[in-house]
Amino acid sequence: MPDAAAEDHDDIIYPSAIPFVLVHLACFAAIWSGVTWQAVTICIALYWLRIFAIGAGYHRLFSHRAFSTSRVFQFVLAFLAQSSAQKSVIWWASKHRHHHLYSDTEDDAHSPRHTGFVYSHLGWIFARKHDKADFDKVSDLMRYPELMWLHKYELLPPLILGALCFLVAGWPGLVVGFFWSTVLVYHATFCINSLAHVRGTIRYVTGDDSRNNWLLAVFTMGEGWHNNHHAFQSSARQGFKWWEYDPTYYLLVALSWLGLVWDLRAPPEQVLRNEQKLGVAVINRAAEQLAAHFNSDRIAAAIASALHGAELSALRDRLSHAQTRATEVLASLQLPHVPAREDFLRQARAMFAKTRSLDEIVDRAYELLLASIGARLAAAREGHA
Repeated sequence: MPDAAAEDHDDIIYPSAIPFVLVHLACFAAIWSGVTWQAVTICIALYWLRIFAIGAGYHRLFSHRAFSTSRVFQFVLAFLAQSSAQKSVIWWASKHRHHHLYSDTEDDAHSPRHTGFVYSHLGWIFARKHDKADFDKVSDLMRYPELMWLHKYELLPPLILGALCFLVAGWPGLVVGFFWSTVLVYHATFCINSLAHVRGTIRYVTGDDSRNNWLLAVFTMGEGWHNNHHAFQSSARQGFKWWEYDPTYYLLVALSWLGLVWDLRAPPEQVLRNEQKLGVAVINRAAEQLAAHFNSDRIAAAIASALHGAELSALRDRLSHAQTRATEVLASLQLPHVPAREDFLRQARAMFAKTRSLDEIVDRAYELLLASIGARLAAAREGHA
């Protein structure tokens, strides 16, 4: 019987990957079309224009509502972002909101921790379960008929842009200007899902593997400050420090001077100083990570070996009757081999960035471990019954 990971990968819709592969193969047509300076200029310009549209539009505006704008400029951003051929604005925002709800858990669509680097980078896009937009997550966007029109005709923007590149610069304009820039935008964007959860620094405890990666920030106009972003998702600014390069934010500020955007949201001072209290969901995720460093199976087995028959039987009997109070039972006893709270605190300090909520994480992790040990000891009693 295949394991769960294999089953997840079995549902990839391989035919839907054909256009994606063809776009990559089209880049080699430059051998035939030639490479002109005009086409290279178009490639560079379209790369940065569409990276900005994805970061400012798809991500900060449509996924997180980090600023406000008019419906006209909202449509312009959506059209430009959708010309990158990364599906519709409705689909993109719904999947990204799903990612933040379940970041780096088993329910995340593209977590390197659970599905591997390649799948998180691009394989998930072709999975059947991700083919459709999650409309329940983007009801606020669906009230705009123009965005739903773009969703219906999701390939229209890239087709129009490709045709314009051909009209302006011929075959080199199409191959180098359009296809090269499209592939570059693909992988720069995808690296935020994959590489930014694997390599980089961690300033904030976010309950996931998000990281700040300065190199990705350079190539994605500021999107590489991913740990910052997960710490305060609705910020229009992702480079929280003055030296954290975030040109998408700088351009949004310039556009605000022109009156095209407004109400740019910023992280509170507490977040900037890393003094904010963490939410319950983040504390629980971090506690699960901490508790996982202590092997509950091994500890339960060691306890069972250390206790005498009558003592072990009595403990198992108490646990089986305690049900949800198993944690209280174990916490009230001086059992061998159970790590002390100080052990948890020491491990937490080694694992996590600075946070005011470290004690809550430690206490929750301790509860989780005791509950897991209690469940294993109680199950062992039932097995012997």
